Amino acid sequence: MTDLITLNEDGKEQMALRTFVEQSYLNYSMYVINDRALPHIGDGLKPVQRRIIYAMSELGLKSSAKYKKSARTIGDVIGKYHPHGDSACYEAMVLMAQPFSYRYPIIDGQGNWGSPDDPKSFAAMRYTESKMQAYADVLLSELGQDTVDWKLNFDGELEEPIILPARLPNVLLNGGSGIAVGMATDIPPHNLREVAQACIHLLDNPKSTVADLCQFVQGPDFPTSAEIITPKEEIHQLYESGRGMIKGRAVYMKEQGDIVITALPYQVSGTKILEQIAAQMQKKKLPMIVDLRDESDHENPTRIVIVPRSNRIDVDAVMAHLFSTTDLEKGYRVNFNMIGINGKPQVKGLLGLLKEWLEFRTATVTRRLQYRLDKINARLHILDALLIAFLNIDEVIEIIRTEDKPKPVLMKRFSLSDIQAEAILDLRLRNLAKLEEMKIKGEQKELADERKTLESLLGSKARLKTLIKKEIMEDAETYGDDRRSELVVREEAQAFKEEELISTEPVTVILSEGGWVRAAKGHDVDASTMAYKSGDKLKLSARGKSNQNAMFLDSTGRAYTLAAHTLPSARGMGEPLSGRVKPPSGASFEGLVIGDPTEVCLVASDAGYGFITKLENLVSKNKAGKQLLSLPKGARVLSPAPVDDLENCEVVSITNEGRMLMFKLSQLPELAKGKGNKIINVPSARVAERVEFVVAVTVLKPGQILTVHSGKRYINLPLTDLEHYRGERGRRGNKLPRGFQKVDKVEVQDK
Repeated sequence: MTDLITLNEDGKEQMALRTFVEQSYLNYSMYVINDRALPHIGDGLKPVQRRIIYAMSELGLKSSAKYKKSARTIGDVIGKYHPHGDSACYEAMVLMAQPFSYRYPIIDGQGNWGSPDDPKSFAAMRYTESKMQAYADVLLSELGQDTVDWKLNFDGELEEPIILPARLPNVLLNGGSGIAVGMATDIPPHNLREVAQACIHLLDNPKSTVADLCQFVQGPDFPTSAEIITPKEEIHQLYESGRGMIKGRAVYMKEQGDIVITALPYQVSGTKILEQIAAQMQKKKLPMIVDLRDESDHENPTRIVIVPRSNRIDVDAVMAHLFSTTDLEKGYRVNFNMIGINGKPQVKGLLGLLKEWLEFRTATVTRRLQYRLDKINARLHILDALLIAFLNIDEVIEIIRTEDKPKPVLMKRFSLSDIQAEAILDLRLRNLAKLEEMKIKGEQKELADERKTLESLLGSKARLKTLIKKEIMEDAETYGDDRRSELVVREEAQAFKEEELISTEPVTVILSEGGWVRAAKGHDVDASTMAYKSGDKLKLSARGKSNQNAMFLDSTGRAYTLAAHTLPSARGMGEPLSGRVKPPSGASFEGLVIGDPTEVCLVASDAGYGFITKLENLVSKNKAGKQLLSLPKGARVLSPAPVDDLENCEVVSITNEGRMLMFKLSQLPELAKGKGNKIINVPSARVAERVEFVVAVTVLKPGQILTVHSGKRYINLPLTDLEHYRGERGRRGNKLPRGFQKVDKVEVQDK
């Protein structure tokens, strides 16, 4: 940095603006990363959280103490250790007290500390009281045993710990999130028992892999009881890299026909869920739901009741839709980014994280044992001197009474150190009793035995490792609990398609000669008697459901699709079909069919060619449609005929000259598009000149009657009376009776 500073002519220091800005921003970035946003791997805390906990310990606010006003704690925190805003500091404190935010809360709050519906609805710090939970001992119990380093506070008057000597990997247990400069962290909470078992396994098996650890750490464990539906393979990859995504899903059950949601994903508000579902109901996107209630209370913190329209509603399908369209299913970004032992931020996988934390724990325990050993040695050193004094009590008293400076005389006479001589001089008269000598010898023996144990622990890595495992197991037994977030395998949630959300009412689609289209409710509609514009009349009609598509064929063989529920009501005259689609210039609409995509119809031209096709082949999302039927020269399109039964139906084709042919429908091929096969033999020249052509191609099934119209005459022909016209596909067919040589139209009716 000093190399970048130069002196100007006046002898003043100067630096290039670009360099100054770069250095300033870099310093700010490192401050935000290290001292504000990212947790430390050792205790899993950010600086503000660490200072709050330390300040509470200094105030004596242990779990066994009385509650104290939160404002008192925050005052100490910002006045002594953390010179920032009190509201931000208090919010960090609140977060550590909320059982729905922290898996293992560190602070025990009394008063209004927020709710799952609105975590920030907590009362001001002057109203709430707080102390620490018993779990805080995991972070603080070893603090005064020279286990961690200390630093001066911001004004240099007090000391604060650089890190807390955590006995468990709190960075995984409670997780955390934060946004720094150029990096962020999102660590989900985990189950204490599972993490403790993984640590013990790693101590016993240093060469373990992530797969080995995943036998114990199944996945994150959120404070709520919602399910985790992320596949195990993805969770393993997440623990390998330290980055990934976790999906949480609400838990529901069926109760007397109703849907009852009993658990919500982590950080999801029940009020927001109600608003999201209600918004869909208002927009009529959930016609299968008739009521929505919030029955949550103290005994049932989450109880949202959804009432289906009837018992026939598929509850699982409804919930799959809600999982897809609301926060009942939520994804959580995972990023194991934290400050390591070396003081540098890094994204760590599960294996590296636990190994590094165990290094931290080993160093902490070593320092604790060494601190205790030093204390024992110092005490034994003094006890040796006290024992000498008791054994030579008369001489010691004589020296103290007669010498002006007894300390050096004692040191020389009994070969004592300065500390030992000072301890003898500090003895009280009451401690010169014979009983005190026995106490000293007893204490010497106890401390000697403890020193031997400590030296064996410090001298053996295996014994030290055993001690660490024992302490982890004890803490897991004390503070551990069962998993809350169950890991389950679920299918991916799918939202309802638009047509599935539409009520399935019967409709009749009507197309006029002039190309005007409309839809009437019900199937008992006589389209021929409806009102039409002057000079216009009925051309085609088809019956279906409001959630189905209506498909139209134009005179060029192109197919167009419109959703039936979007068609104008039959209360009016409708609207021009050409306003919804864009057929070629001069084309007219000749065919109409409505149904589900899997249904089948017979498509044909009046040249006598046709084929069977599924309705999905007629579906087109483009206004310009799609080419379906190829037409021979001079031929025109016939309206498609619905097919109910491919095996038992018959095809009946009639020309305008009264020739009729019947054969099995199965003789026709099923195609997606094309010209098709020959149905009835009509000479192509006669078709081109419009002398002879097919009037109708229809499908008959057993029990139906064919009605043939010729002018004002008509004849009803049951299927049993049509054997005379049966023949092979592609033949000329037989003539109809006299008087029906010029056929106008054909109808199919049920008996």
